[in-house]
Amino acid sequence: MSPSSAVAVAGPVSAGRHTLGLFRSELRLVFGRARTQVGLGVLAAVPLLIGIAIKLSGSEGGTEGFLGQVAGNGLFLIVASLGLSLPFFLPTAVTVISGESLAGESSLGTLRVMLTAPAGRSRLLAAKMVALAVFCLAATMTIWVSGLIVGFVLFPVGDVLLLSGTTVSLGDGLLRALGIAVVISLSLLGLAGIGLFVSSLTSTPLAAMAATFGTFIVLGIMTAIPQIHVIHPWLLMYRWSSFADLLRDPPYWHDIGLNLLLQAGYLAVFYTAAWARITSRDVT
Repeated sequence: MSPSSAVAVAGPVSAGRHTLGLFRSELRLVFGRARTQVGLGVLAAVPLLIGIAIKLSGSEGGTEGFLGQVAGNGLFLIVASLGLSLPFFLPTAVTVISGESLAGESSLGTLRVMLTAPAGRSRLLAAKMVALAVFCLAATMTIWVSGLIVGFVLFPVGDVLLLSGTTVSLGDGLLRALGIAVVISLSLLGLAGIGLFVSSLTSTPLAAMAATFGTFIVLGIMTAIPQIHVIHPWLLMYRWSSFADLLRDPPYWHDIGLNLLLQAGYLAVFYTAAWARITSRDVT
């Protein structure tokens, strides 16, 4: 092999290793932070608190929805915990991590060093987004695992009665609950994309977190105003509750598909905006 061929082969290999190393480093950075670990701990406590409250109140609490079925089947603690965490706890966690993704580096001065290599800016942004996606999945799975353990310890478990009136096996119910966790984690990617973009605009992590959370609140308020229902289908969290359609027989995929398509749209728009910002950022 000629020297030029060896360099051509070594180049892509070296770039690939650098990219993988960057992804691993970003994952260690995100999950090594104390606030991330505390946040996951809070999420893990949600099913525990709900389970204890239902256990102490007894099975005749008159509660409707998924909460009303927890006492009869502990599997529903997973679904109830995920559903109750989606409007606030999970978005708050994503807001904190995404808001700090680039602004935190900038405040510490490390972002300037990273951006001095123009060819690495796109890889850096991709590594940040991958880490955010992994965190979204880790956050929902933390609730899933905690709900599974607490539900099986505190309550009886067995065949699952679906929303459509069909009864399925416990194994089928667990798979559907796992699918719900995946759908919810994907539903958070649009918000993560917004946070990544906002984080690229400032060097103050708290400002990025506040702006991202403020955007989430505004979108939530707009979703609750019936007079502007014409734009509701385009709002970030309009179809977040579509995860419940996995508990029908057969599952209703229409709203789930529209929700994931909307999240992909938000992610594409704000990731592109963040890329445009980060690749043109002056570091002199």
